[in-house]
Formats: sequence, C-alpha cells, structure tokens
Amino acid sequence: MSEKNKDQELRPSKMRGVAFPKAKYGVILAIIVIIIVNLLYYKETIFSFFK
Repeated sequence: MSEKNKDQELRPSKMRGVAFPKAKYGVILAIIVIIIVNLLYYKETIFSFFK
C-alpha cells in the first residue's frame, strides 16, 4: 500500500506535461521586477540625489 502511494503523481493530470521552471529563476525574476518597479516609481527621488 505504501509503495502505491509513493509512486502516485501529486500533480493533476492536465498539469503533468507542463514544465515548471526552477525556483531560483523565479526568485531572480521577482527581484528584477521589484527593482524595475521601484526605479519607475521612485525615479524622481533617485535622480534628485545625482543633481
């Protein structure tokens, strides 16, 4: 009984063929998006330091 549970696929049948990216790429992408959004949002404040 335990071997059957161990071999069972945990993802739904429609998602078994979908290739998921590695988690580290998601973290890097999230950090890049946060930096870009902050640069756009605080653009005037950041450029005022260089004047």
